[in-house]
Amino acid sequence: MTTEIADPAAVFASAFSLWQACQKHAEADKNLNLSECYNGMDEFMREVMRVANLFESWACSHVDFNSFDDVWPYLLQDKFGETCLEAVPPDELAGLSDADCFRVALRLRLPLIPDDKLPIPVDLAAPNPAAANSPFKKFRIQTVRESIEGKDCAVYGFDDEPFDPEYGVPFFGLYGLDENGFAEHIADRPTCKEALELAQNLAPGIDFVHLTIQVN
Repeated sequence: MTTEIADPAAVFASAFSLWQACQKHAEADKNLNLSECYNGMDEFMREVMRVANLFESWACSHVDFNSFDDVWPYLLQDKFGETCLEAVPPDELAGLSDADCFRVALRLRLPLIPDDKLPIPVDLAAPNPAAANSPFKKFRIQTVRESIEGKDCAVYGFDDEPFDPEYGVPFFGLYGLDENGFAEHIADRPTCKEALELAQNLAPGIDFVHLTIQVN
């Protein structure tokens, strides 16, 4: 897996965006005193920079920049701060971790490099090359997960909490779609690669072009 080199402009954009977002929250919430939360504004600035550097480092390893159409620093300047505060409150930035970087990336709809170690939501659909002789016009691969109690099985998507303690590890469902878009479950596989291989065995020549989370 290729790792990109950290972009100082992206770090600055993230830090500035987060600084502004925290100040906005402090203005709206008179009980939020950033100086008291971080033992001084100088320490708050250091924490903002730590978060910005951590996210840029994480992104360099996990974001598929070849599938990225926006200007990276501009997107971070516009969206990083508020999106980050959806994952971690402004008075708890010291606790922001790699897991929170992943949450932020999902909320930003960043194209992520497939990685079986991360619960990356997948929703792929491709036309069936043999549709003329099959009830399935398309095949679809989607991440799903079961509740810990086993009573519920739900689609796992971009807006869901990736580390929800009430659900187990996501797996990959393969579905056949008829001409009306009705989905028939075919099988489940533990990895996306195995689900792709099954689809290719069932429909030789099928082409799932987009294997990353797409910005939408």
